[in-house]
Amino acid sequence: MNEPLHSRLWMGTSSWSSDDWIGPFYPEGTESRDMLRFYATRFRSVELDASFYRCPTRDQTAHWARSVPAGFRFSAKVPQAITHEKMLVDAQEDLAAFLSAMDVLGDKLGVLVFQFPYFNKQAFKTADPFLERLEAFLPTLPNGYRFALEIRNKAWVSTRFLDLLRKHSVAYVLIDHPWMHPVRQLMEKHDVVTSSFSYIRWLGDRHKIEETTKEWGKLVVDRSPEMKDWVPAVRQLLDKEIDVFSYFNNHYAGHAPGSIALFEDAWRATS
Repeated sequence: MNEPLHSRLWMGTSSWSSDDWIGPFYPEGTESRDMLRFYATRFRSVELDASFYRCPTRDQTAHWARSVPAGFRFSAKVPQAITHEKMLVDAQEDLAAFLSAMDVLGDKLGVLVFQFPYFNKQAFKTADPFLERLEAFLPTLPNGYRFALEIRNKAWVSTRFLDLLRKHSVAYVLIDHPWMHPVRQLMEKHDVVTSSFSYIRWLGDRHKIEETTKEWGKLVVDRSPEMKDWVPAVRQLLDKEIDVFSYFNNHYAGHAPGSIALFEDAWRATS
């Protein structure tokens, strides 16, 4: 496993399973069943994207746990049935099933992420009804887990919203996405630390990058300018002596492992 840039910085990619990474990241001939084991020799954390589409079974999570060394951390997106279909209403059974599967990971469990879509006027006319729904739901979350929450309506990132997350020790998810404020602007305006850890997702513009490529074996967007803001932002978070979980998506620049390398180069250049 590569030496981490910082002991509290848990950096990885959103998923480990990509045939396009064979050659650029995985050795030639790597089979799908061997990808996670190899991935864990390079990075010490991963974000499970597949859990968003379907709740994994306990057998699946047990297999994942056996495939990685001690000290590795799995973060996971909460199933879309909870965040997109039911939008937190009557979702307790779904959440309980998801937590049951995640419990198998034991001390290899990282953060569980509620990723909400962009809500149009048909879903919520303003932020208030959504916040009321959060106010009813967040107190029901069980203890003993690290939860994070992502929204994609930038006007909804308010003191009321952040204080609500802070009240329930739920981390606000910082995202690099064209719909949201740049991280420097956001952190100048708000205290974005709402829990004993922080969470970052580098997402990019999925639709725009797919106009250029649908293969994910190399960087096709230069994100060096963004790293000039993200590196000091991450350092600022780490200065608060909290863990920072952070993950790159292929859609951010074309190749998630390459984006990590770019971040690492920018970090070392300013050390």
